[in-house]
Amino acid sequence: MATRTDAPTRREQILKEAARLFAERGFHGVGVDEIGAAVGISGPGLYRHFAGKDAMLAELLVGISERLLTGARRRLAEADGVAPETVLDSLIEGHIDFALDDRPLITLHDRELDRLRDADRKRVRQLQRQYVELWVGLVREIYPGLAEPAARSAVHSVFGLLNSTPHLGRPGSLPGRTATAELLHRMARGAFAAAAGEG
Repeated sequence: MATRTDAPTRREQILKEAARLFAERGFHGVGVDEIGAAVGISGPGLYRHFAGKDAMLAELLVGISERLLTGARRRLAEADGVAPETVLDSLIEGHIDFALDDRPLITLHDRELDRLRDADRKRVRQLQRQYVELWVGLVREIYPGLAEPAARSAVHSVFGLLNSTPHLGRPGSLPGRTATAELLHRMARGAFAAAAGEG
């Protein structure tokens, strides 16, 4: 995914701090006043941007699912005439960017998805299924001998590997972003090759 160079909006600042606080202390362990203080506004001032904490959580979890799917579609659309292996590398890089740069959202998804309203939770699941299917189609193009159920399992397994970043220790304890990204990339490609019996 492309890195933004413009300054984040106040709404984006609020969401970033909400994600960090929710991931650190749990959804119910954080008050609106604390989120406001983290971005330099009063708790009630947040209501000019969001209806409440539930709305923040929904925007965070639906939003990241939309971003991942949109980014994957863009990478595929830009890949006309490019070798499928190169496209897979691009998808992996996009997901690694998310996994390294948005670690609180991974924790939030794991812990708090069930707190979403039914409609929002269904939307997240729908977006995630579409995202998975983009990967499955590409993996099967590269490894045509890999049956669809096995390819889908391999994709979910690779997501589990890449989304393990919140459990890798404190950011300062990792070998550095570039080295970590390269390691995750090699492991992801190795996992797909192993699933296809080429490992």
